[in-house]
Amino acid sequence: MTRNRKRLPAWLAAGLVLVAAMVLYQAEPTGVTGPPSGSCPEDALKCPSAGPAPGPTPAPSPDPSPSGTASPSPGSPSVSPSATPPPVGSGPPTAGTVCSSPGACGFPDAGSTGPRSGLRRHDTGNISVKTDGMVIKGWDIHGSLDVYANDVTVIDSKITSANWWGINLRPGYKGLRVLHTTITAVPGEGPDNGGVDYAVSNMGESSIEVGWCDVSVFGNALSMGQGNLHDNYVHDIAAFRNQGGEWQHTDAVISGGGNKGRLTVRHNTLLNAVPVDRGASAALGLFADTGAVSSVTVDSNWLAGGAYAFYGGGPGATGIEVTDNVFSTQYHPGSGVYGPVAAWNSGGSGNVWRGNRMSDGRPVVPEPSP
Repeated sequence: MTRNRKRLPAWLAAGLVLVAAMVLYQAEPTGVTGPPSGSCPEDALKCPSAGPAPGPTPAPSPDPSPSGTASPSPGSPSVSPSATPPPVGSGPPTAGTVCSSPGACGFPDAGSTGPRSGLRRHDTGNISVKTDGMVIKGWDIHGSLDVYANDVTVIDSKITSANWWGINLRPGYKGLRVLHTTITAVPGEGPDNGGVDYAVSNMGESSIEVGWCDVSVFGNALSMGQGNLHDNYVHDIAAFRNQGGEWQHTDAVISGGGNKGRLTVRHNTLLNAVPVDRGASAALGLFADTGAVSSVTVDSNWLAGGAYAFYGGGPGATGIEVTDNVFSTQYHPGSGVYGPVAAWNSGGSGNVWRGNRMSDGRPVVPEPSP
């Protein structure tokens, strides 16, 4: 039997049509599959602030994924790294600003460095990487990486080493990139009488990139004559005696001179709280150990600790640009035990000292060269 259906009043039917149209309009995308404007991208470390950053920020690094990337091992997570987001923080505070801590003034800290995603444990031991273009992503590595290959990328990972180093690029190879990675060690378990020496070492033929990394424990954490070191947090360096029984010199960043390419150290937090009688050398040390120091940019860093917070390369140093750095008093009134800066060659060709200040706002002026 057919039942009679009652017709809706005209005004109610029109209203339902209007509501349906609005729902369909909101549900239909306009060809954009990503998050709506203003939301936080899945691969971002932190959601962007509502307003513009108070100062220039470095451009994001290009996608480090090389063509033909090899998978590190069967069953490992996807190794295609996402595009690197802009660094958290901003340029240096304006002159006269008092900074209580690195993070309070936009410098890297534990919240803006290290992996941005979950990790899968890999008990690798000390292994040699020999595949060109290899990308290691999402690994929690218990061991170290000795790189005998070109264009290797380590991203969104963690390395806990008991070797001399965390990552070492060997001579004859180039293109290493270490991004958004924690690199640390276990004090007392390293081969150098319980100590460890280099978190990242560049023995290769060209510049390498180390960015947005959380680095700790290693005595000379970032060691290289050429490279691009940016937006890193180096802290909690562990003092130790070497196998000869002498205290190992410690530096958050160290360069031994004789470099053929440029070393850029920009927008890092470099801390060396080791006591000077246990080997503290510098937060950033440019030393002419293997040749004259040249072509170095030191810009917009937070420096604290060491005998002096910064060593400038000595009498033969040229092309050293030191600009807009903050020398923190968090460990010593003079930033370093004996002061903020030593071995600065003010008369060297191309040497520039500009805009550097203490964290309490006082300008830093190097002593005249002898």
